[in-house]
Amino acid sequence: MLVKSTIGFLKDLKKNNNKTWFDENRKTYEAAKEDMEKFVQAVIDTHAKNDPSISALKAKECLFRINRDVRFSKDKSPYKTNFGASINAGGKKSMRAGYYIHIEPGQSFTGGGLYMPMPPDLKKVRQEIDYNLEEFRSIVEGKKFKSVFGKLSESADLKLTRVPQGFEKDSPAAEYLVFKSFVAIKQIPDSDLQDKTMVKKVTEAFTTLQPLLNFLNRSFD
Repeated sequence: MLVKSTIGFLKDLKKNNNKTWFDENRKTYEAAKEDMEKFVQAVIDTHAKNDPSISALKAKECLFRINRDVRFSKDKSPYKTNFGASINAGGKKSMRAGYYIHIEPGQSFTGGGLYMPMPPDLKKVRQEIDYNLEEFRSIVEGKKFKSVFGKLSESADLKLTRVPQGFEKDSPAAEYLVFKSFVAIKQIPDSDLQDKTMVKKVTEAFTTLQPLLNFLNRSFD
């Protein structure tokens, strides 16, 4: 669970996204960041019992910086209004599939997967799906997966409009071959953020996601 002041900091930051305010409230930020680290470490330690590949990870290695890269953005707000953590055996910059936590009042979620892999890696994943369609379907169309995540994220930027070159247009796997990312998301209501069961709920979602990650990462092994 997260403490009330951490949620309060993120709400206040959204209203005061400027360096002057941030500098004046840096101690509050540092306390909120430490609280987030404790939460993420608890998630890592708990889920590592199911996925030993993340057992050596430290939360501070998984958290993203709160500073935004505004070089190529029209939005020049200097700070993110969320805390984000990528929990991946290869590190937060790894290109492999992994877990993710996003904490932002009103827009928090957890889940993970493989986001925008490089073309050679994406082709490997598509081939793995094409060769092992029934196994893939049993994961993403299974009752447990659907009950937690519904289905893979299907926003327009995550899918092609047609089957990519190198695959049959009428392939039985066509509906999945058009994906450019393979991501599953479970929304977290604000009422859960300070709940004692928060770690349990996130790790239960991770356990449901784990077979998908194993399948995706197998493509690279």
